Amino acid sequence: MKSPESPELQAAVAEVLRGNQDAFRLIVRAYGLPLRSYLASQVYHLDDVDDLAQEVFLTAYNSLHTFRPGEDLGAWLRGIARHKLQHFFRDSARLRGALARLREQIASTIEADLDRAAQDENAESIEALLRCVSRLPERLRRVVRTGLEGGKPATLAAELGTSVGAVYNLHYRANQLLRQCLHEGQI
Repeated sequence: MKSPESPELQAAVAEVLRGNQDAFRLIVRAYGLPLRSYLASQVYHLDDVDDLAQEVFLTAYNSLHTFRPGEDLGAWLRGIARHKLQHFFRDSARLRGALARLREQIASTIEADLDRAAQDENAESIEALLRCVSRLPERLRRVVRTGLEGGKPATLAAELGTSVGAVYNLHYRANQLLRQCLHEGQI
C-alpha cells in the first residue's frame, strides 16, 4: 500500500541511508506521537510505552535499508511495533511466572521456619525469629517483608534501584542470615 509521504520525510529517509544520522530525527518527530499512541493502546504503563517506542525507533534506524521508498513508513514502523509488542508480552508472561515462583519460594522458606516455631508452641522461638528479622539490614528486611506480603520482586527492585535478579540474591542472603541467626543466636 502506497502512502503519500511528505517530500521532507522521503528526503530524510534518503539522507539516513546515505549516512546522515541526524536526519533520522525528522522521522522520529513525524512518527513519535502516532507510534506512542498505538503502543499506549496496547500497553498499560507509560514507561513501557516509552521503552517500546525507543526500541522501535532503534530497530527502524538499524533496518532502514530494508524499507522500500514509496511504501508507507508509518505502516512499516507499526509492523516493527507489533513485533516488539509480541516480544514484550511474551517476556512479561515469563516474568510473571518467575515472580510467582519467587513468592512461592519465599513463602515456603520462611513459612517452614515459622511453622516449626509455632508447632513447638515456643513463644521464645517466634520472638527470636522476629528479633533476627529486625536485626537484618534494612534492604534485607524489605525483601523479607515484601515476600511475606506477596509483593512483586520487580516492584521492590524498582524501589531499591536494582534488578530483579539482585532481589532474588537479597532474598537468598536474608534466608541464610535468618537461619544463621536462629541457630547461633546472632546475625
